[in-house]
Amino acid sequence: MDFKDSVLQFASRVEKLCPQIQTEEATKNALIMPFIQLLGYDVFNPFEVNPEFIADLGIKKGEKVDYAILKEGQAIMLIECKHYSEKLDPHNSQLFRYFHTTEAKFGLLTNGINFRFYTDLISPNRMDEKPFFEFKITEIKDNEIAELKKFHKSYFDVENITNTASELKYLNEVRNLLSVEMAAPSEEFVRYFAKKAYPSMVTQKVLEQFTTITKKAFNLLISDSINERLKTALKTETEQSGSLTDIPGQGSASVNIETTQEEIEAYLIIKSILRRKTDVKRIFLRDAQSYCAILLDDNNRKPLCRLYFNGRKKYVEIPGADKKFMKKEIESVDDLFGFSAELEEVPGLYGKENKS
Repeated sequence: MDFKDSVLQFASRVEKLCPQIQTEEATKNALIMPFIQLLGYDVFNPFEVNPEFIADLGIKKGEKVDYAILKEGQAIMLIECKHYSEKLDPHNSQLFRYFHTTEAKFGLLTNGINFRFYTDLISPNRMDEKPFFEFKITEIKDNEIAELKKFHKSYFDVENITNTASELKYLNEVRNLLSVEMAAPSEEFVRYFAKKAYPSMVTQKVLEQFTTITKKAFNLLISDSINERLKTALKTETEQSGSLTDIPGQGSASVNIETTQEEIEAYLIIKSILRRKTDVKRIFLRDAQSYCAILLDDNNRKPLCRLYFNGRKKYVEIPGADKKFMKKEIESVDDLFGFSAELEEVPGLYGKENKS
């Protein structure tokens, strides 16, 4: 199993374990130690992972950080843990206070779900107030897995991580700023585009008009980008496995069936939802005249959902625990993301999953 699959497998376990975790110590045992193992370190070897690591500060002796990852006897990363339900606050943490007392270049503050990596980009030997890299394990993305891999024992290189930490930190900050502007564009932000696009003086009325226009432009840009990626993914998948509308056993009847772009987009969205827990190679599209079926193992007896997109209104049917279909109306294929939890449960109705 490669690193990405190991991370996704761990992520799928986290949500199931949390209801049973009552204490910080249980968080360490159930979530933090397996995560450290995921990075290739032996949690039972104190020469690699030192629990209750002592980080003396001035006259205060015996102060401890939860874990230190060691290399050749020196701490390379300090880890402080919180209960999974606690919010992470570096200002109140021992990690923030004792970072400069060791040789460690990196600090990790985590509650087993949220992970925040820190270093000293602003002032040498003083931990930055903001992390240069953070993620939520239950929602981890491919690019975040690639960054996390740099902390794996086999790839860990202080210089390499430090060189990319600054770019990563500011990339995340700019992304967050853009996210805020997309949701509620500020006057300064809107004025910049209005001056570029509007041929006359930008009045308050023009600003109000461009606020709406700017939000719409963002949404269109994102929508176009998603559609382009979906088309590329579809083209690749079609080239590898043949036409999506080739329906086994249907013969010439398939000539009268047209798989629409919306059905294809829905199929790819459902695959993206299920891929965290189910091998996407097991997910198939099989179109029919009345509805489009998404199947597990290309088996009609294992429907994951049915898409009814041919009428004035769009519906999706998802089988419940009793395998009876629940019909839900949607306005666009993007609404399928709102049924992620229900869809993720369906493969389990047909026996043990085997994501590999």
